[in-house]
Amino acid sequence: MRRKTGFRKGAGLFTLMTTLLLAFSPACHALAAHRLQDAGDKLVIVIDPGHGGDNLGTIENGHEEKSMTMTTALAMYEELSLYDGVEVYLTRTDDVDLSRKERVEFAASVDADFLFSIHYNASENHELYGAEVWTSAFAPCNGIGYQFGCELLEAFREKGLFIRGVKTRLGDSGKDYYGILLYSSEKKMPAVIIEHCHVDEARDEGFCDSEEELKEFGRMDATAAARYFGLKSSVLGVDYSDYELVESSISAPVPVTVQDTTAPDVCQIELLETDYAAGRLSLSVTAADYDSTLLYYSYSLDGGQTFSPREAWPGSDALTGAYADTFTLNLTIPALTCPTVILRAYNGYDLYTESNPWISPETYQDPGKLQAALGAARAGETEEAASSAGTDASSGEGDFPSQGRKPSSVEGDDSEEQKGPVSFLTFLGICLTAVVTLFVILLVSQAIAAVSRKRAARQRRKESGRSRNQPR
Repeated sequence: MRRKTGFRKGAGLFTLMTTLLLAFSPACHALAAHRLQDAGDKLVIVIDPGHGGDNLGTIENGHEEKSMTMTTALAMYEELSLYDGVEVYLTRTDDVDLSRKERVEFAASVDADFLFSIHYNASENHELYGAEVWTSAFAPCNGIGYQFGCELLEAFREKGLFIRGVKTRLGDSGKDYYGILLYSSEKKMPAVIIEHCHVDEARDEGFCDSEEELKEFGRMDATAAARYFGLKSSVLGVDYSDYELVESSISAPVPVTVQDTTAPDVCQIELLETDYAAGRLSLSVTAADYDSTLLYYSYSLDGGQTFSPREAWPGSDALTGAYADTFTLNLTIPALTCPTVILRAYNGYDLYTESNPWISPETYQDPGKLQAALGAARAGETEEAASSAGTDASSGEGDFPSQGRKPSSVEGDDSEEQKGPVSFLTFLGICLTAVVTLFVILLVSQAIAAVSRKRAARQRRKESGRSRNQPR
């Protein structure tokens, strides 16, 4: 049986000439947006449901990845089987565990044009979210995997998922880290690992918490594959023959897919505006990563002891490498507290750099001063009420500080909202009185010192006159 390669000889002369022309063009770094892989007259696709048997995969939040991947893979199989001129296989149809090499060898045995490995994700600290596609780090499989991955992830973005990009990872040997990709690339057979979402993160779990959602992922995988290969279906009434894909390359790795092993290069924050009484803080954030895309940020209000959940970095597009290098971060803080803010910028490989700390003015750094100010403002209240108010101001009524949530006194209690500004003005009045007092003491001290200097000068002149009148 003839061994199929990652791109067909049928594409031959045109692909080679285009690659050479663009490689020597200073204005171009990738091929035009045409299909890199020509499957010929007969297309063979192999779908690999990840894990199986004793290999359960992730089991976070009551999920079982080996069952999820089977549901999604079967839906992808059924959908792709509706397209004309395509043969579809599954690496397993039973609950058995296969080695990575066995899965790839099966795909090679049926002369596969592409191997799709189906997976779901989870992170060690349960803080990551979003979808990603892993591909080989080496040409030509890298560019082919990128072209398919972009098509699939764009559809996921429209579905509402956060996009973590088309990525590569190398092992210590300098080869592809993931076995599926390693063995496939050795056979020049394009393959990708699809991580549909993170089952252990609240923002992702809703995309995979039912059998229908898992099947929907499979149908989306199939549609992306059909668009990538330019298939048509008389049953479905669709024709993707002229469907255009993103620019890519079969001669060198696509830069945006290259693994980044270093943390972001720059991360700085700068104060724009504060309103302590209302519990508002506005910061300017500036960051840059010269090797990959910034994906997330998180922040701490307690000097780095705890951090908020990760938020999407503004303007982040892992498929193109774009992101905003500066944005304004508006935080809500418990009223009359003294935050020390630190921000973390995370890149596409989850490495982070911490910003400089922004520390509140010294007046707001002493919790004792805050307690005294609150006590003075609420002198008419009972001792118990004053103590409770002091606790609210310093701890935010037990709210997780990095969430930036307001205490209940700011969220809904009208009487507390009225008293908050009074305590701040009283506190400000105490500070101004202290400053005026110190200023007066300074003036008095300077006046006394001046009088003393004048007296001393007169005394020296008198003594000098007496000495001049003495006979020699």
